[in-house]
Amino acid sequence: MEKLEKFTVGRQPTLVFGAGAIVDLAKTVAVYGARRVLIVTGGGSIRRTSAWHNLLAELSASGLDLCDYSGDGEPTAAQVDAAAEHARKHSVDLVVAIGGGSAVDLGKAVGAAARMPDSIERYLEGVGDREPTGETLPVIAVPTTAGTGAEATKNAVISRLGADGYKKSLRHDAFVPRVAIIDPELHVGCPREVSAASGLDAITQLVEAYVSTKATPFTDALALSGLAYAAGSFRRTLAEPGDVGARAGMAYAAYLSGVCLANAGLGLVHGAASPIGAVCAIPHGVVCGNLLPVTVTATIEKALRENETRVINRYAACARALADDVVGDDVSASRRFIDVLLEFEEVADLPHFGAYGFTAGDVERVVRDTSGKNHPVEFSADQIAGMIESRV
Repeated sequence: MEKLEKFTVGRQPTLVFGAGAIVDLAKTVAVYGARRVLIVTGGGSIRRTSAWHNLLAELSASGLDLCDYSGDGEPTAAQVDAAAEHARKHSVDLVVAIGGGSAVDLGKAVGAAARMPDSIERYLEGVGDREPTGETLPVIAVPTTAGTGAEATKNAVISRLGADGYKKSLRHDAFVPRVAIIDPELHVGCPREVSAASGLDAITQLVEAYVSTKATPFTDALALSGLAYAAGSFRRTLAEPGDVGARAGMAYAAYLSGVCLANAGLGLVHGAASPIGAVCAIPHGVVCGNLLPVTVTATIEKALRENETRVINRYAACARALADDVVGDDVSASRRFIDVLLEFEEVADLPHFGAYGFTAGDVERVVRDTSGKNHPVEFSADQIAGMIESRV
């Protein structure tokens, strides 16, 4: 058995998981003694469902004073500031974030911004000039997509598009949601293209965390478990979107991917995803789904050339978790892993970056801002550029 070295595990939310779990929301809010609640959602898909109207009725029946805020796309600093002002105006004492990863990030950021004296932009890593103190309203996260695992992480990603764009995090241990309520029934109405991109984001996070140079026995166990659940659920979710069991498997895999991300870091795919997302409004999962196969292929090829057995062994373990037809030694298994990822990419049928306006002329800027600090092998700027250009 491998020797255990020192490692730490970050704070996690209280997890309420299972079909119908949303019925516990009012009871969970009551635990925190909240009376005025801000409900933060995404672009509106959840608001068109019967679940939304039932939820509002149940919360109102509990005697809560409700207000709401709807974001659109990935949160911007201006959007967070506006929502925080809305929260202060209504004297909110708790935030419920319902929606995809962007909505959950918005909710986490609003909870913190409501307690900050200045624009949220001043507290962003690599952008602002201040450090967050950790003061925040309690946040309850209710994801409706299975991708980023934002319900389990301490950061909220804030974006600005354009020549001076960025995609940076507001981060503090206290910004982890107090509670994550994961109800796979809320995922059933998720559009196929969103389910595909989100699912590949979760798979990417699990893989990158497992091969990360910061991986620990704790994250290893969770990453392989998450990949096993994704193996049995990803294709089923896309083929049978009403299959609650498949939705549950992907929702659990996504949650574990968030835990792994928070504790082991990620690699080159996510290192490139942020600067790509600052150039064009490309969904994060689309970036991950496009880059994962090409990045893994290049990493395995380099690891074989340089006899990096740890890297090969780890990709082989991912292959065995993600597919049930993997045979042979670790080298054979790692090569089979590439085929599995390509099969997933084909099933997902994601558009390439060019469909969103990204061009070859944007690659140099992206490479300049790309970090692969936890990736198991190093690549030159030209090699990274080649990977990204292959997806334009």
